[in-house]
Amino acid sequence: MGGETAKTRLTGVLERIGAACRACGRDPSAVTLVAVSKFHDASAVAELAAWGQTIFGESYIQEALPKIEAAPAGLSWHFIGHLQRNKAKLAVGRFDLIHTVDNVELAHILQKRAAAQQLTQAVCLQVNVAGEAQKSGMAPGGLDALAEAVAACPNLRLDGLMVIPPVFDDPEGARPAFARLRELRDALASRLGRPLPVLSMGMSGDLEAAVTEGATHVRVGTDLFGPRI
Repeated sequence: MGGETAKTRLTGVLERIGAACRACGRDPSAVTLVAVSKFHDASAVAELAAWGQTIFGESYIQEALPKIEAAPAGLSWHFIGHLQRNKAKLAVGRFDLIHTVDNVELAHILQKRAAAQQLTQAVCLQVNVAGEAQKSGMAPGGLDALAEAVAACPNLRLDGLMVIPPVFDDPEGARPAFARLRELRDALASRLGRPLPVLSMGMSGDLEAAVTEGATHVRVGTDLFGPRI
């Protein structure tokens, strides 16, 4: 990617986030950029890290773990892909936030591993707001039961919700999905009686719409790293 290219791309994405925040009256510091580094190697991570990017997102355990070892120390790693149950135990303690818990069995595996490691694992619940058969995520109607199951796991900390919206030619088409996630989060936080600070939503093509609807974490890959190899 090249150091200067990394700087230019990072600056451009941060400027987009800042402009979107100013347009809707939000503080840009309220939005966290997760650099999606899947299919890009540790050297590409290091180039972005050299310009101040500290949070990186990975989707595949088998790709992520060696990359974490090879990348600069002190970075924060988030898991943002579909987490298979047979790989789930490997994610605990290696990722500061797992964005994609979508069933009770997965939550119980994470709880067991976190308890064995004597740590608290932060998680979000992935919601399939549009009911797309090809995508992971809990249906909105099952969200309360899943949240209660996670809340009953003493070594899991429920931080919020995540969505991957349908793909639209016009980024504004994703806004209803983002708005729906925010509504679900607000209602769930009210029922649980505690804040759920994270709304993980928005990617390279639609981050402005996501920020407008309250995103706290945007997951950007292509606009930071270029096309995936």
